[in-house]
Amino acid sequence: MKRVFSGVQPTGNIHLGNYLGALKQFVELQEDYECIYCIVDEHAITVPKDPKELRSSILDVAALYLAIGVDPEKSIVFVQSQVPAHAELAWILTCNSYTGELFRMTQFKAKSQNKESAPAGLLMYPVLMAADILLYDTDVVPVGDDQKQHIELTRDLAIRVNNTREKTFVVPEGRFMKAGARVMALDDPTQKMSKSAPNAHSRISLLDEPSKIKKSIMKATTDSEGVIRFDPVNKPGVSNLLSIYSALSGESVPALEARYEGQGYGALKKDLVEVTVAAMEPIKARFNEIRQSDELISILRDGAERAGAIAEVTMKRVRDVFGLGL
Repeated sequence: MKRVFSGVQPTGNIHLGNYLGALKQFVELQEDYECIYCIVDEHAITVPKDPKELRSSILDVAALYLAIGVDPEKSIVFVQSQVPAHAELAWILTCNSYTGELFRMTQFKAKSQNKESAPAGLLMYPVLMAADILLYDTDVVPVGDDQKQHIELTRDLAIRVNNTREKTFVVPEGRFMKAGARVMALDDPTQKMSKSAPNAHSRISLLDEPSKIKKSIMKATTDSEGVIRFDPVNKPGVSNLLSIYSALSGESVPALEARYEGQGYGALKKDLVEVTVAAMEPIKARFNEIRQSDELISILRDGAERAGAIAEVTMKRVRDVFGLGL
């Protein structure tokens, strides 16, 4: 089986955009691939974090992985910092990277904009991401469109090393989000749904109470036309609601357009509330069941052991070709 690797930062509550854009795919992929899913806590500290909050968020994300249907019998689930090889390989790849290509990274430029100086971790973030991926001889990386540049850098680094140090790394392919999986903010459908947006009603988090879900959807921005039609350019708000409805229910967008023909936005929003609450309820129930259990820690320790064994095979090969160690 081909191998999949993906990681999620333990930064705040995971929202509907994360779920539909990436996590839902994780569950589907584990049926056809050998999957390795990581909580990338070392990436999270590129900006200051409260230690207690970070540790709590790590466990929250791990529990949500399991709550959405990731099966630890089929997939490896672990915490990045529990496998030291991530940091070791990141340094080796740093020595094979160029400052010019790192300064050109779009996300670094955006996050360091208007700052006299930025943390070096922000600049090196894509190199650590490349190490995460290459460490496991990854074939496929499911990511959002905003990560394309980072996947290209990962491929460039793998090919650069392979050209000078034998065939050291598997060159991975990106598996980008399917059309319609990009979820936009409810209050501003021209922007991606984000956990850092100041308006809490711009997003729906997987652990939100039904009352919060209802309020966020009913307040969602639409337009003054009053026609339920999928048109992302001219009707981004309505199109976003239709995309979410379709992704959660499995019903096609054209079928939804036909069903709500001649009806107002209120009917669409009311039904979307019911669909969303129904989709989130089992996730929240499973999360609450496992979050405080010994099972969660056991799964993460087992996952780190399994991931570490794979990583060590890669690192032995890498150390040999670079002449490191004795």
